[in-house]
Order: sequence, then C-alpha cells, then structure tokens
Amino acid sequence: MQGRSHRHISLLFFLSPLFALIGYSQVKIHGKITDAQGEPVEFATVRIAGTAIGTTSGLEGDYSLSCPASDTITIHFSCIGFREETRRLIDASGDVTLNMRLQLTTEMLQQVEVTELKKQTGSIATIDASELRKNPDASGGSVESLITTMAGVTGSNEMSSQYSVRGGSYDENSVYINGIEVYRPLLVSSGQQEGLSIINPDLVGAIGFSTGGFPAEYGDKMSSVLDITYRQPESFEGSLSASLMGASLSIGQGSKKFSQLHGIRYKRNSSLLSSMDTKGEYDPTFFDYQTSLNWQLSPKFKLSFLGNIALNNYKFTPQNRTTTFGTSMDAKQFTVYFDGHEKDRFDTYFGAVSLDYRASRSTNLGLVASAYLTDELVAYDISGEYWLDQAGDSNVGGELGVGRYHEHARNRLKASVLSLAFKGQTAINQRHTLTYGLSVQGENIMDRSREWELRDSAGFSLPSDGINLRMIYNLDSHHDLSSTRLAAFAQDAWKINTSAGFLTLNAGLRLSYWSFNKELLLSPRMTVGFIPEKYPSWALRFATGLYYQSPFYKEYRMPVSDKNGNQTINLNSDIKSQRSFHLIAGTDYTFRALNRPFKLSGEIYYKALSDLVPYEIDNLKIVYSGLNESSGYATGIDLKLFGQFVPGSDSWVSFSLMKTSETLHGVKVPRPTDRGYSLGLFFTDYFPKFPKLKFALRGIFMDGLPATAPRSTRDKGYFRMPPYKRVDIGLSYALLSPLKEGESRSGFARHLKSVWLGFDVFNLLDISNVASYYWVTDVNDIQYAVPNYLTRRQLNVRLTVDF
Repeated sequence: MQGRSHRHISLLFFLSPLFALIGYSQVKIHGKITDAQGEPVEFATVRIAGTAIGTTSGLEGDYSLSCPASDTITIHFSCIGFREETRRLIDASGDVTLNMRLQLTTEMLQQVEVTELKKQTGSIATIDASELRKNPDASGGSVESLITTMAGVTGSNEMSSQYSVRGGSYDENSVYINGIEVYRPLLVSSGQQEGLSIINPDLVGAIGFSTGGFPAEYGDKMSSVLDITYRQPESFEGSLSASLMGASLSIGQGSKKFSQLHGIRYKRNSSLLSSMDTKGEYDPTFFDYQTSLNWQLSPKFKLSFLGNIALNNYKFTPQNRTTTFGTSMDAKQFTVYFDGHEKDRFDTYFGAVSLDYRASRSTNLGLVASAYLTDELVAYDISGEYWLDQAGDSNVGGELGVGRYHEHARNRLKASVLSLAFKGQTAINQRHTLTYGLSVQGENIMDRSREWELRDSAGFSLPSDGINLRMIYNLDSHHDLSSTRLAAFAQDAWKINTSAGFLTLNAGLRLSYWSFNKELLLSPRMTVGFIPEKYPSWALRFATGLYYQSPFYKEYRMPVSDKNGNQTINLNSDIKSQRSFHLIAGTDYTFRALNRPFKLSGEIYYKALSDLVPYEIDNLKIVYSGLNESSGYATGIDLKLFGQFVPGSDSWVSFSLMKTSETLHGVKVPRPTDRGYSLGLFFTDYFPKFPKLKFALRGIFMDGLPATAPRSTRDKGYFRMPPYKRVDIGLSYALLSPLKEGESRSGFARHLKSVWLGFDVFNLLDISNVASYYWVTDVNDIQYAVPNYLTRRQLNVRLTVDF
C-alpha cells in the first residue's frame, strides 16, 4: 500500500480570512475530502507542489489553505491507505472550492481497510467487521468473537456471545443496533442453550466499541458499550453461507428513496456438542430473522424499521458421562449414567420504528418507538447414578463416592420492554455539536420458577440430619412486576484547533429515574482528546464519569431460606443501582514499519465500585444476592498493537493486566470476573504469490476465574479455575475472486461477486478448558469438584457465495 502523510496542521487554516485582504496575489483553496462511499477522510494531507504550504483535513474531511497566485497551481492530496491524487488549477484567483474523492489503495488484495489506524480521541473505537465471516469462530463469525480478542475484553466460552470487560459481568454491557438498545434472554445458563447472537454479522456495516468512559447518550451500564450500525445497501446485494454447523442468507436492495436488508440464520451445532464429555442426543435448533428497512419520504423525513425474530430451541437426552481429572499422581474418574431429558425454549421478538426529521441544515431530530418481547422456558427432569473413583496406573484404585441424584426445573419467564425515545442533534457550528434526548420505558415481567435437586450418597439423603428427608437444593419464585423508567441526557462536543494541537471535548449529563425503587440518578461524564501539533503521530485521551448499573430483574431477586434450607425469591424494592466511578487515560501512537501502517495503543484505568450486588457465576448463570452489600475496585492496563504484519491484511495482538476486588461480609475477595492477565491474538495472512488463499488465526490465553462450591460465597472460600487457552485457525480459498477494477465475467459467473471455500479447525491444540464444576458430596460431607469441560478439537467446512 503506497501513500504518504505529512500530518502538519497549519495555522493558515485560522488565518485564511486575512488572506482575502491581500487581494489578487493570494488564492484561497478549500473543500472536502471523502472516500469512495462519500465518508469524510480525516487527517489527509493537502500540499502545494514546490512550496512549504500545506494543511490536513479535519474530522469532517474539510480543509482550507491559501497560496500565492500563479499561472498553474499543483495540489497533492494523500492519506495512508489511499491513492495519492493530484489536481492542477490554471489561472486560479480569489476563492476556489476543490472537493476531492480518494480511492483506497489496491494491491494483491482488492481492499485495504485502514479504519483502525484513525486517531482515536474519544472513548468509542471503531472496528472493521468486513472479514467477519472468514474468521475461525465456533459461534459462526460473531461480532463478539472479534471483541474478545481486544484489550480489556475476555470471553471464556466458545459457544456463547457473552464477554466481560475490565472485570465486569456481561450484564454490565450495553448493546445497541442502529441506536436502539437490545437485550438477550434471561434464563440462559450454559453456552449449549444460548444459540445465535442478536447481532447478525452479515448485516453489519459499522462497529463502535467502548471499554469505559463512554458518553452520556448511552444508557445506565457500568462496563462497556457495543454500538452496531447495519448497512444501507445502494443496489442489489446478497450473500449465502453454509457450513457443518448451520447456514445464513442475506439479501439487500437500495435506491435513493428506499433500502432494505434481510438476514436469515440457522444454527445446529450438534457436531460441536458431541465433542463434550457428556454423551447423548443433542438436538439444538436456532433460527433468526432480521430486517432493516429505510424510506426517504422527503428531503426532510426518513422512516426506518428494525425487526428481529429469534426462535431458539435446545433439546437434550443425556446418556452417559466419563470425566478424568486431577494430576498424574492423583487422577480421578467420574462416571455417570443418565435418565431423563431437557427441553428449553427461548423465543424473542423485537421491533423498532424510527422517524428522523431534518429540521434545518444544523438540526436533526428523531423519534423511536420500540418493543422487545421474550418468552422463555427451561424444563428438565434428569436423574443419574454416579461413581467417583481414584484411578490407578492400570484400573480403578479405590471408590471415593457413589450415589444418585435427580434434578428438576420448570422455569418460565415472560418479559416485555416498551420504549419511546426522542433524540436531537444540533450543530452550533462546524466544530461544536449539541446532542440531547428523552426516553420513557415500561417493563413487564412474569416469573414462574420452580427447581430442586435431590441427592443421596450410599443410601443417605444429602444433606442428612438423620431425621428428615431434605433436598440439597430447592427454590421457588412466583412474581409479576410492572415498572417504568425515565431518562434524559444532554452532551456537548467540541473540536478545537489550537497552536498546540487538535483538541476534542465531550461533556455530558445523564438523568434517570426508576419507579420500582424510586431512585433518581445523576451521571456526569466527560472525555478529552488531544493530538499534539508537534507530535501528530500521538493521540492522547482522558475519560471520567460516574456510571450506574440500573437493576434489571435478576439483580433484585433476593433468595430467602427457611430453617430447612428451602429458598423463596423475594423482590428487593430497596435495591440501589450499582455505582462505578471511572478514571481512564490512554494514548495511541501511529507509525510505519516495513513500509506498513501500525498503531500501538495503551490505556490505564481505575474504577471505584460501590453499592455492589454480589453474585456468583456457574458456567453462564449469574446468581445475585439481591442486596447492596459490597464495595470494591477494578484497575489495570490494556495494550494493543494493530497493523498490517503482512501488506493489506489487518492483524492485532492485545495484552491486559487487571485486578478487581470487593469487600464481601468484611472479607476482601476477588470479584467473580477477576482475571490477572489476558492475551488475545487475531492474525490474518495470505500467500503473496497465491492471493486466493487466506489464513486467519484467533488465539486467547487468560487467567482462570475464581470458583466456589454451589450455593456458597467467596468470603467462605474459593479457588482458581485453570487458565483458559484456545487457538482457532481458518483457511479460505477464493473459488471465484472479487473483480478488480476494469474486469468482467461472462455466463452465470457474471451474477456472482465472489465464492469462498473455507476450512476451520476449532480448538487446534485440543485443550480441555473448564466451563464450571459439578460438585459430588459423599456421606461424610466431603465435596469433590468435577470439571465440566468445554468443546474439544472440531473440524468445520464452509462455503460463502456473495452475489
């Protein structure tokens, strides 16, 4: 990729009005620089040939400079990742408008993305999702699988789209699609049940992600924001993908007045689940349909619709399980023979209608009405006979425990979230923008839960008191709840050119109220960014703010036990929002090595946590105490190197050190998501003499999580799970390559853009990662933690056709 960048912000930009006073001897040249899609190109270099006169474009692509009048003025436009362009002005005088459209550099790969090399001065980073479908990912090329390789982000279940950001739980992350907050099912407790992510990667046009310090326009969550924007097609397009684990189809069409985008996905990962220790009949079927429609009713009005239907079913009839664990000197074997089955259903429906009104050249207003419905059922009756043996060198070395158990659940949850939101944006001037909004949200939840477990060991019921027959676990919940939330925000964004450099400032205030606990929250937030004029390769940023985690049903479910250990769920109306005060400082350094662009990013952060609702994690299930009874902190450092280690192919490596702790019942303990370190790698490559063949590698290595015995808490004791280690690789071969400029096809192939054949190896090193533990208790009340392993090595073949 060829391109040069001068990166000098000239004071002539500010003094340009004075040049008009000089008269005919000066020419003022100004305009806007965009890419092929019409998007602004920031920090492009504009220079006058043969002189020292030059400038760079602003964040909106605008530039302005003045130069002495001449018979011929030659102007060079350049930016990293784009072809350099030259324009000549003949006998120019006075005020000249010259707009420029830059084309991406094309080499052996037809497209080079440079989005990540943009200087980041705010808290929202942009991520390129154009190659998602070609990446090795057991969940089907999800956006979340890419997120988990970023600095400060961890995800330790390849069957799930859940992730943790800087020590927070998944419940602390906000997800937006086209500016509308979306939700996930509440009763999911394992990756096998979860199914498809609500984000369809085939429809994604842009990704914004913040690991903290995000602006006031985003809602009341403590950890992160994932902001997804779906594409608006300009012409007919389509894509079909099929693999051993499912299939997807997307079709789009667009014109000046109307655009539509539809996506259908089907997933059936029985082959992946068959690699787990528990053998049986796995019958998961996950279906998803999404649509995005946009009507340009007039130059001032635009009507949009976003819809989603997700039907996720998980059926499982277990047969047997054999798990060997421990060390070579102390190996144990756990064997179970099952009877019964599990049948779960998670049906969700989502729809949003948006009306955008361009009130003036400087003001845009929008009104959004949305509805989210979920109908969830978890039902199982599974019994089993188990043996825990001490394994010797040749056979069984001794029996440690034997018993039977019966697990039962009939959990039903229905919930609806209806929302009406207003949002406006007014550009005071080119460098000053005011954003504001109001929203009202109604929530209705029906919860009918009943689950219990009966266990005996050597003929004795556990727990045993010698008198009564008791269950080891028994829980009942029966609630109907309706509540209302109100929110308002205002934020002010400034972009200021000074003699010292380029400064950005975003300051805002968010106000929210919840009728259930009658709590009023005030959340101030601020982000400052700076690019020094003397060191334009550096970008500095600082963010701070007070963030709240407003409870959403699970957090205020409070278990209350009777004298026999039976639990009933009460709803705690005195619950407070969890609170997090953010302090974040970061920097980006862009440079070139081996004539390729790179960016090194680093952030340090500290989060003071208070009014926490403690929780424990079992696989994906989060069980809250329902009380504000702890406080703590999270601190760490995140590093990321992004660049093109091979020309035209984006890769990155990230490394994080983190510590998060809380004081629980007077004891200082790590939070359930505490990981001391994490390393993420995403690497793409191709063969220079054979560009049709691409290679992708995704690697994760991270510290293990704290774990406790069931229905216990960390202040009573905990231990660390083993580190999570996983490497996935994928090969993609272009049966039909994308057309280069000036090329054409004949016959049926003229209807196709590209055809890719892929081969993936999931868990290349065949490592047995631990998701959770099954606890075995003998008659002497001694507990043994039997690991529940995740999936082993698995092969996958996929075919992708773009048309």
